[in-house]
Amino acid sequence: MRIRRVITTREGGASRPPFDSFNLGGRVGDDPAAVAANQRKLAEGIGLAEDRLVWMEQIHGRNAAVVDGPVPEPVEATDALVTAEPGLALVALTADCVPVLLGDPESGVVAAVHAGRVGARVGVVVSALKAMREAGARLDRIEALLGPAACGECYEVPPEMQADVELHLPGSACKTSKGTTGLDIRAGLWEQLAAAGIARIGVDPRCTMESRELYSHRRDGGRTGRFAAVVWAEPEDQR
Repeated sequence: MRIRRVITTREGGASRPPFDSFNLGGRVGDDPAAVAANQRKLAEGIGLAEDRLVWMEQIHGRNAAVVDGPVPEPVEATDALVTAEPGLALVALTADCVPVLLGDPESGVVAAVHAGRVGARVGVVVSALKAMREAGARLDRIEALLGPAACGECYEVPPEMQADVELHLPGSACKTSKGTTGLDIRAGLWEQLAAAGIARIGVDPRCTMESRELYSHRRDGGRTGRFAAVVWAEPEDQR
């Protein structure tokens, strides 16, 4: 199977400022009608029925939920979705956290992960990999994409927080462009994936805090939208 991955931007939607304009997050204070219109447009844009997109109620935890068909509401209290169902698209919403898209093209098992500082620290990607293996994926076949996120040059944190995250996610500690203590969560996740045996790891280098076409919770003062990272296995008869 072919693994398909899509990263949206904030452009081309129905939402008004400060959510302008392609906000896909339903829990940020945006007009629900605008969010619904944007979600429909996303489904149309990737060529899937709207009910083939699966969303999650992200809580910055490590739970990974396995789904085998359409789900009418966002999956409760989870930060990773896994499926072996072809043509079922899994969605992670972010605005500084790292979206991680995983797929085994041979088995067709895919996962979408919301990995912020807290979730990455407690092992949400590890949980997703475990669930993928149980669903039939093999670690040496999984391909990973680390999506746009706050980069290490911009993500400033107190020294104690940096040390704590580095302890649990080695490789994440860094210096910011100002020379202060920072975190590069993507770098830590890259190390974690490589240590788990994932050989094919791609990185979207865009920083959400620097790239105006993306939402950033930190840059925009906490009141902003969410962009989507979507993954699905394309059925053979649709190629």
